[in-house]
Amino acid sequence: MLHAKEEAKELVEVELWTAQYPEDKEMVVDGFRSTRDLDRSVLDFGTFEKQLKLPLIDDIVRRLFEESDAEYLIYTNVDIGVYLDFYSEVNRFINEGLDAFIINRRRLEAHFTKVEQLEEIYQEKGKKHPGFDCFVFHRDLFLDFELKKICIGVPFIGITFAQNIFALAKNYRLFEDEILTFHIGMEIFRGRAARDYFKYNQKQFWMAMNSPLRKKMSSKKLPYSNLWLPLRLIRWGLQPSIPIRLALRLEKERFFSYFKRKRVSSIEESE
Repeated sequence: MLHAKEEAKELVEVELWTAQYPEDKEMVVDGFRSTRDLDRSVLDFGTFEKQLKLPLIDDIVRRLFEESDAEYLIYTNVDIGVYLDFYSEVNRFINEGLDAFIINRRRLEAHFTKVEQLEEIYQEKGKKHPGFDCFVFHRDLFLDFELKKICIGVPFIGITFAQNIFALAKNYRLFEDEILTFHIGMEIFRGRAARDYFKYNQKQFWMAMNSPLRKKMSSKKLPYSNLWLPLRLIRWGLQPSIPIRLALRLEKERFFSYFKRKRVSSIEESE
């Protein structure tokens, strides 16, 4: 991130921030600003067999929102690195008029384990990955985000972020083929998290989906929605960040809404 910031310094001002617990402050490296310390974790909201002090995604992003006045905010999963032209390309996408976008990562071989290998990493193109793990969005969108008490380190981060962007953004784009972010390891899916943490985040996700955000959601806003019905159902089913249960519910509403409009139109014409 520091290298990519330096690469883009003539084009855009980039701020790098951390959100941390008090005991982790010594891990913050030069070049990063620190938000105020995190003061709660998932352990304050649930009972779990194994005690893991995992922060809430809303607490992390809210600190960034409150302490930076940047027009656009970026959240990437902790295991994601960025290529040298990352911020330059993000700036270009913003200048194209996007108010939000998602950048899919590239998967690299697991033998990259040292900082000294970064120059070699930058030469690697890697392979595609289907999941969503890098989100760029206009700060005003965060005012209506619904992230509930979802914690990081457990599935449902990407899926929740994505649904907020799909529902709230006026002009978003999904970048699936760009070589801008990377992850060390070729796996597509990791082993599922501990069941109690998984169920907790799953519950929080559906709470977010049934919040006021729900009124702004539509299957027409989902990626691939312009495809023929069978094809878009397949694409949604194969995309881990688009729960098929939710997509089918939205598609059902889209179907009945269409015929409701047709019926109202027919009645008005007959009158």
